[in-house]
Amino acid sequence: MIRIGVDFGGTKIEAAALARDGRIVARVRAPSPPDYDQALVAVREIVAEAERQAGVRAAAVGVGGPGSVSPASGLMRNANSTHLNGRPFPSDLARALGRPVRYANDADCLALSEARDGAGAGAGVVFAAILGTGCGGGVVAQGRLIAGHNGFAGEWGHMPLPWPSAAEHPGPLCWCGRQGCLELWLSGTGFARAAGRTAETVAADARAGDPAAMGEIERYVDRLARGLALVCDLIDPDVIVLGGGMSNLDELYERLPAAIAPHVFSDCFATPVRKATHGDSSGVRGAAWLWPLEGPG
Repeated sequence: MIRIGVDFGGTKIEAAALARDGRIVARVRAPSPPDYDQALVAVREIVAEAERQAGVRAAAVGVGGPGSVSPASGLMRNANSTHLNGRPFPSDLARALGRPVRYANDADCLALSEARDGAGAGAGVVFAAILGTGCGGGVVAQGRLIAGHNGFAGEWGHMPLPWPSAAEHPGPLCWCGRQGCLELWLSGTGFARAAGRTAETVAADARAGDPAAMGEIERYVDRLARGLALVCDLIDPDVIVLGGGMSNLDELYERLPAAIAPHVFSDCFATPVRKATHGDSSGVRGAAWLWPLEGPG
């Protein structure tokens, strides 16, 4: 059975067709329109193209994207693609596609993909963090995605940066209306704002021995470690998986465990921090896995 996963991002939309064994048999990408109605059309078109390439019709479709759906209203909330907020995005997608659609936060999809057959495979509790254009988290326990009673579990990116220095407090104003959110420090855009240049440039300069760039990496590791320590105190996961553009900094995996340890409320800390096995494919894979193998029927 073929399932279609859609990764709805701020800059691009990607659809992939997954076979039963998890192989990607078709993949389509398109720019993400800033207009709501155009976004619905774009998703419909790339799903149709993914189905054409895979040779299937009316496949089960799962969508991973920003924010979450309010169980009270059925409307989108907390999406950094703000044109989605207050709109019935999943139900409108279902109408546009002519079939049921399952929707989850993109970080939830990362967690689900990596827990199933990636960097968290075999672990009881997996916490996955997206460190990309935005910042968020997802939790999978015993193979099951944890959405929470109100449907917003894992909204880690909009907690304040813990134990801020005087220079970090109160922090910049976030698009969500709060100040000092982790997203403003840990996302790729947040890193570039704080460092004054992109993470790729800073990493290259740091590896060349530039002291200023090395200092920026150390500050980022420290901030990320403080943020992850909160997660560890709450759920003590068996593994932490990182995805998104900032997860490509290999220095993180060498330094984070030792940087997290002083902040957790424990005399020991041995939790591994791993890079997402499926990389940029985790979003579409996790979205497809929102459907069971037997499909939507």
